[in-house]
Amino acid sequence: MTTHPPHPAVPPKPTWDPREPMRPWLRPTIRIRLTLLYGGMFLIAGILLLSIIYLLTAQALHVSVGDLPFRIVRGEVLPTQTWCELPATGTGEQFNEAVAGCLQHQREMALDDLLRRSLFALLGLSVIAFAFGYAMAGRVLSPLGRITRTARRVAGSDLTRRIELDGPDDELKELADTFDEMLDRLERAFTAQQRFVANASHELRTPLAINRTLLEVHLSDPGAPVELQQLGKTLLATNERSEQLVEGLLLLARSDNQIVERKPVDLAEVAGRAVDQVRTEAVEKGVEIRGEQAAATVQGNGVLLERIALNLVQNAVRYNIPEGGWVEVTTEMRQGHAVLEVSNTGPVVPAYEIDNMFEPFRRLRQERTGSDRGVGLGLSIARSIARAHGGRIIAEPREGGGLVMRVTLPV
Repeated sequence: MTTHPPHPAVPPKPTWDPREPMRPWLRPTIRIRLTLLYGGMFLIAGILLLSIIYLLTAQALHVSVGDLPFRIVRGEVLPTQTWCELPATGTGEQFNEAVAGCLQHQREMALDDLLRRSLFALLGLSVIAFAFGYAMAGRVLSPLGRITRTARRVAGSDLTRRIELDGPDDELKELADTFDEMLDRLERAFTAQQRFVANASHELRTPLAINRTLLEVHLSDPGAPVELQQLGKTLLATNERSEQLVEGLLLLARSDNQIVERKPVDLAEVAGRAVDQVRTEAVEKGVEIRGEQAAATVQGNGVLLERIALNLVQNAVRYNIPEGGWVEVTTEMRQGHAVLEVSNTGPVVPAYEIDNMFEPFRRLRQERTGSDRGVGLGLSIARSIARAHGGRIIAEPREGGGLVMRVTLPV
């Protein structure tokens, strides 16, 4: 008969999840640190208060020979305080009651004095406790201030900043490390986006430029058939429209970021250049351009700011009334901010349509690119550039038709 060896005992299943890292019980978390801090403060304050109360009680209840409200002189008891009244004659019971009343009054005076001193001691300890707690709270919360300051610098498009918090391995350090890792990922993502924009700018512009050149060469041939010339003009217009769309998309992608290199730019000069570029189109459409441009200097990118003014003035000219229309362009300083304002005559714009006008490829009462007035990116680009400069752009319906576009930028 064959005997089999006994099966080895199966080890018990672990009661903890091996996939989770074990955390030491004595990890100096912020919760434990705050508990020890405030518990220690309460303990120290209690010890001090008890010690003061004990000393004051001992002092108040200390009775010496000179403190007695009466004294015995040759068998007679004479009061030493005006509030201690003892009978000159009487029975022993009456004498004992009078002595007990004097001692009771002295006890009440001692308790009143103890209460008064205890209140002063409590007030002093409260001031010390609040001052110490304020100092300790600031010390404990100082890492949060460091995290906040770093986040504000990052909001200015400085993704190279890091918190690099040192100290105990508590929740605040874990938060700071997580924030640093997030900044690393964001920096890599923005760097990849910038490379993509640069590559797309080259890859998309080149074939469109080649197509435009070939079409212009064919259209310059005087012997080309009329049908071919008409087709070439249509294709050239389509190609030009595609170039505008690509330029607008690339500018929109670039303008979503904060402006790092800033220089003094006068909005009056920017607005004047935009008006000069649009003046020919305005004359063809019978639109009058007017307005005074006062000096309003801001810190920013002149090319992008000129693009804001150009987009607003072009829209104001193109979306105008057929006859007797006008566009007013003004710049000024208002409440410490530089303001560029473009208003025009035009169709009546409902208030609920204002927000939709700033969306890409959206126009008034129509969607997508189905018009010869542009590709629907002008206001989107203007809003992105204004945000990149720390400003804002708002639109208001004008009474009688048209819009008032107002760009406010910090100086």
